[in-house]
Order: sequence, then structure tokens, then C-alpha cells
Amino acid sequence: MNGSTGSTGITGEVTEFLTAALRRPIGPDDDYFAMGLANSLFALELVTFVEERFSFTVEVEDLDLDSFRTANRITEFVLRKTGADRLTETHDQGA
Repeated sequence: MNGSTGSTGITGEVTEFLTAALRRPIGPDDDYFAMGLANSLFALELVTFVEERFSFTVEVEDLDLDSFRTANRITEFVLRKTGADRLTETHDQGA
């Protein structure tokens, strides 16, 4: 699996987006909502980014703020939605 589709690649892309959008360095586990850097309008922007970048629709039932609080949580969400978590688990077990 190449880096752009693996979890490391997803996290990198998400942290790049967050750093640019929030205009400060954001780490993979930084909770930008708790830090007061993000609001509900930014949450909509973030959902739109995830949908467009990773080519799937975030459904109403997916709109749990906990899934979008950190870059690592977004990565887990993307992997679940795209089914890539099953590929990663299979790959990791075979390693």
C-alpha cells in the first residue's frame, strides 16, 4: 500500500489541511475544538474537505464531533468509511 492511501498518508493530508485552515501547526492528536481554534462553521468546512478529498459522502448519522476532533480520529473515520481499515488490518496481520 502506498503512503498516500495508507493511514500515515491520510493523517498527513489532514494535518496539512488543518494547519493551513487554522493558520498554525496542528499535530495528529491536537484537539483543535478543545483548543478553541475551531467552531461549527469550520466543522462544516472540515466535513466538506473530507468528502471531496477522500471521495465519499459523510452521512447525517456520521456527524459525530468526536470523529472530527483530531487528525488521527479523522483518519480512523476515513478508513472505516472507505473500508480501508480492513485492508490495513489484513496487511498488518500478514507482516
